[in-house]
Amino acid sequence: MSYSEPMGSQVVERAVINPVVDYHDRVRWGPIFAGIVIAIASQLVLSALGAAIGLTAGASGTQASTVGVGVGIWSIISLLISLFLGGWVCANSCGPMNKKTALLHGIILWATTLAISSWLLANGVSGTFGVVASNAGEVINQVQQPGGLSVPDPSNVPNINTQEARNIASDSAKVAWSFIFGSLVGMVTSMIGASVGARKPRVRV
Repeated sequence: MSYSEPMGSQVVERAVINPVVDYHDRVRWGPIFAGIVIAIASQLVLSALGAAIGLTAGASGTQASTVGVGVGIWSIISLLISLFLGGWVCANSCGPMNKKTALLHGIILWATTLAISSWLLANGVSGTFGVVASNAGEVINQVQQPGGLSVPDPSNVPNINTQEARNIASDSAKVAWSFIFGSLVGMVTSMIGASVGARKPRVRV
């Protein structure tokens, strides 16, 4: 629609411009999948490295408790390294983006990696690396015993009393809180990696 306004001997045309919405997705799943692959692969390799070092140290006579603490600390460090690398690869493989978009990709990467890792662990896929690494101290302690490594018989599980049940509940609560804290730290690490790896938009003059 337009209308005319007389201005002396001239006529000025004014046009009504309809706004055009430029819609596009802010999330690119291709780079996110690439970051997930890097994060999981890095976690598996670093966990295997920690387990190998821990078991080697245990075989050489190092105390099981010392090995268990070392492997536990390394498991946390390796997880943070993996999420940082995954976030960096995810953001760097995208096109230029601002900081908010990079952080969004980092959060989605963290959440998807957490879901896939939980599924793999529940199905025993990552047991070779994750379970052995997290229980390296206990495995070494049993191996160093005269009787060697023993597998408990499920049919001979003793009954537990009230105090033992409370201790189990307390330990389970600590594990749950540790999982929550570790997950939040992992999310922050993934966001930092994405922020560092994001390519800034170029301004052409």
